[in-house]
Formats: sequence, structure tokens, C-alpha cells
Amino acid sequence: MFAARTSLTRSVANGVRRVSTAAAEKDKYKVVVVGAGSGGLTVANQIYNRFKNAGKALNEGDIAILDAAEYHYYQPGWTLVGAGLLPKSDTRRPLRSLIPPHLAHIPENVQSFSPSSSSVTTTSGRTISYENLVVATGLKINWDNIPGLTKALGDSSSGVSSIYSYDTADKVWNDIDALRSGKAIFTQPAGIVKCAGAPQKIMWMAWDRYNRTGRGNLINIDFYTGTPAMFAVKKYGDVLEKLRVERGVGGYFQHNLISVDSANHRATFKKADGSTVDVDYTLLHVVPPQGPPDVVKNSPLADEAGWVAVDQGTLRHVKPEYGNVWALGDCSSLPTSKTAAAVTAEAPVLTENLFSVVDTGKISGARYDGYTSCPLLTGYGQLLLAEFKYGGEPKETFASILGDQATPRKLFYYLKKDLFPAAYWNLMLKGNWFGAKGIFRPTFPPSPQ
Repeated sequence: MFAARTSLTRSVANGVRRVSTAAAEKDKYKVVVVGAGSGGLTVANQIYNRFKNAGKALNEGDIAILDAAEYHYYQPGWTLVGAGLLPKSDTRRPLRSLIPPHLAHIPENVQSFSPSSSSVTTTSGRTISYENLVVATGLKINWDNIPGLTKALGDSSSGVSSIYSYDTADKVWNDIDALRSGKAIFTQPAGIVKCAGAPQKIMWMAWDRYNRTGRGNLINIDFYTGTPAMFAVKKYGDVLEKLRVERGVGGYFQHNLISVDSANHRATFKKADGSTVDVDYTLLHVVPPQGPPDVVKNSPLADEAGWVAVDQGTLRHVKPEYGNVWALGDCSSLPTSKTAAAVTAEAPVLTENLFSVVDTGKISGARYDGYTSCPLLTGYGQLLLAEFKYGGEPKETFASILGDQATPRKLFYYLKKDLFPAAYWNLMLKGNWFGAKGIFRPTFPPSPQ
């Protein structure tokens, strides 16, 4: 009996694999999603679910995801890794295991976009056509833009680490935990980064660790940031600045890291007036500069800054001739903080508008308001939950129940540590998590046209 069940299971699995393989070999798809990060997987599943729930289900393989990555990473978890709260292996899973059979997976990256012919060309030279394109490539980490950084990250004795990579996230914890005395410097670059609060999250966790273990008076902590304030949203920035002063953390604003000399444990920063300053360190946590991927920046889809130019409300491309192109997440031009939380609000809007255009020829009434969130760890057992929308206007989920979210709370800490990772793997990537609305898909007004 067991052998028969095993044989049947194997036959079904082989059949599904053959169907998936055949679907991935087509030349044209109804929807092509470029990128299988948090944005790509989330929106691909939401699009499939939206058509199905409307009684207009797409066929298996009508939606294709292009991404050559072997693994998918839960990047918000790298702060937990750096704080010694999570093994880094828990933050990645094989990408193939996350793509359901009804979505075709093409394990290639895009080499170029040709929106005038509604097609993309892959790195192998294959041309793939689409009826609708969703760009979700994420952004590019520019490690090599800081001379000496790559070498320092690969040296176990350099004291240099970063939570912005799976490969180096565990080195952060090793360096933090091993430090007994000296100067610990934490950096943030000028310009756009993934989750602008992350550079100081790991700093606060290190500060708390040192004070809990009797090292607080032996280690000086300084925050060197290329930005003019602790946080761009004033409400939360004021609280974090007060916290910095109370905790005796040095604040060096508009100081942008430009080189690392790991042999001499020295970092060089460029100030707002163009002058430079050399600073000695014992521990150096670096957040590298970031920007749009080259494939996006060099394409007809990009704006002047290199991001996919989309309407900030509808997430549709701003050029009418590219009306079948959409984008979300880090690669988009949306003027909001680039976080996984933002994706939870962006994906339903993009999905509704794409569905409406396909179904009726008109854009729906769904509009993205810029919602994003930064669960900002301020120590073990405490977290400031920043939530805001366009213009830096707070949009807090729990304020009416728990009070001001600028006050760090233990409940918020466990949301970050336990609930959000579980929701990410089990709900969000499957298209069933809608951020502040939880498992309930938001409803939208009909088309205004």
C-alpha cells in the first residue's frame, strides 16, 4: 500500500514538473514578472488569485516569473541574524520551492527590456513576449563603490561587517559579540537604501548588548550618517535623536563613508562641505550605497534617476505607450521608503489595476498612498514601529489601541521577531498577506473613468 501511494505521489509530481517545464518554454505569456524577490512572488500570486476569484481564472503557465537566483532571502531577518537572534540559514529557502505549479518559472535574468515590442530578452538571448509586464527586480547593492570595503568584509579580523548581505550577516554578530572595548562605528550612506531604519537598528541592538553584559562603559558607539537627521520622518526622527543623546551615542550627520582601510582600522568620511575626515575604529558596521539595477537604469523604462517610472498612485508606467508595464518594490520610482512592508500595500493596488485594465480596459479606483513601515529595533525586547505614507505623514495601525507608536514597546518587538517572519513565508509570498490589513484583501472603489 505504501509503495503504491509513493508511486502515485511520484507520478503526480512528475506530471506537475512536466507541465511546469513546458509552461516555462513558451515564447509569450499573459503576464511576465521580472524578479522573484518579495515583490515579484507576492504580486505574481496576487494577480493569479485575483483573476481566479473573479471567476476568470488564468491557465496554468499564463504568468511567468523570470529569476535565475537559486535562493530567496527574507532580508528583514538579517538584522535579527546580526543581533544573534536568528541563524542565517532560517532567512533563505530554495526559490523553486516557493513558486507554485500554476506559475511558470524561467530560471534566467533579463538582459534588456523592449517595451515598444512588449518583450524582454534574457541573458541567454531568448526573447519572451508579454501582454503585461511587472518589473520587480529590486535594487543593486554597490559594494565596490567604497574602496577597501569588499576586501574588509572578506577578512575575519578586519572588524568590518554588514547586515546587508546573507554572506556577511553572521559576521555582524560575531564582531559585535567579540568586542570587549574600543570604538564601534555604524554607518548609513547618503541617498536611497533598503529600509532606511536598518542602519541604526543593528546599532541599538549592539548598544543594548554591551550594556547588558557590562561593556557599556568600555565601548564608545558613534553613528556616522550621510543624511541630515536620525530618521527622515520628523516624528520618529525626534524620538530617535533624543534616544541617541540619552544613550551617549555620538552623532555625525552628513558624513558619508567613502573608503575603508582595514589594515589600519581606519574609515574615511566625506562631509557636506566636501572635506574628508579619517576615523579610527575597532568595529565598523557598513551600510553600502545602493541604486537601481543596471538592466533597469539602462532601459527605456527608467526615469532620470534610473528607477522604473511609474505613477505613484496606480503603479502603472507613466508613459502611455508603455501602459502594459507596471512596477513595485525597490526598483520603482515610488517616492516612499523601500521596505517589504511597502510591498504589502503596493501589490494589491497594482494587482487591482492590472486586472481592471485587462478586464475592462480601464484603470480601477485603487490608489497607493505611499504606506510603508519600519519596525525599528531599539534594543532587546523593545521596538519603535514607524508607519507612514507619502510626505512622511504617520499612518499608524495600532495607535488607537496602544497609543503613540513612537514609544518603543515589547509587543512590537515580538511582531518583528516572530510574527512578521511567519507571515512572510506562510502568507505574503503566497499572495495572502496585506500588511496592515492582515489576511484581508483591501477593497477598492470602481474605476473613476
